[in-house]
Amino acid sequence: MATKTEQQWQAELSADDYRICRLKGTEPAFSGIYESCKTSGIYHCKCCNKALFESSTKYDSGSGWPSFWAAINEQHIKQIHDNSHGMLRVEVVCAHCDCHLGHLFEDGPQPTGLRYCINSASLTLNSKE
Repeated sequence: MATKTEQQWQAELSADDYRICRLKGTEPAFSGIYESCKTSGIYHCKCCNKALFESSTKYDSGSGWPSFWAAINEQHIKQIHDNSHGMLRVEVVCAHCDCHLGHLFEDGPQPTGLRYCINSASLTLNSKE
């Protein structure tokens, strides 16, 4: 995949999606279209369409963002240490296009104990329904 310029990303994405996906922003809690979504399917990267999460691993974390206890393939996600905003966190980005997805926490349910806390704006759901 060819690398896009910032101008190309700005032309392709809405202003809010660009702020979240490319500038590492965060959508307000409980505002994203997938936060309470129960539709079966595969969640893909908004920027490059790489398959990232299955609806079967999505759960209600109460955090206000879509949460998943596992990625489809760990090689599709990059983990980056993030100490912005006075916090120590693990940022997750698409390994294919560097789209900012959200953060990874170790307070999720079993079997992994992980919570991928992801912005709806970073995702596109391909429904099985």
